[in-house]
Amino acid sequence: MDKVIATEAAQALIRQLQEQHGSLIFVHSEGCCDGTAPLCTTADSFYLGSQDQQIGEVLGVPYYMHTSNLSYWQHMQIIIDAVAGIGNSFSLESGENKSFLLRSKKLNDE
Repeated sequence: MDKVIATEAAQALIRQLQEQHGSLIFVHSEGCCDGTAPLCTTADSFYLGSQDQQIGEVLGVPYYMHTSNLSYWQHMQIIIDAVAGIGNSFSLESGENKSFLLRSKKLNDE
């Protein structure tokens, strides 16, 4: 079972953003205001720190999480979804009046 997956709505938005902006990355937000909203940005416009670890990818877009969050999410599958409305104004999808958000479910013990 993949650690990070995306709904059909999120996949469509990811493809659109890839066509518009090229290579992308997701960064698991730790911000006080955005909670756990995934930040989507171009691959060359975000500095990843030494504690940011890739935990999965969707449609070739890597998903990074700070190591301080790994234990909290270790038993969960991250599901990226997309909804109408602007949530994180720093994320690329806000220009499309959409927002990525996270859903999760427990990983199977397989």
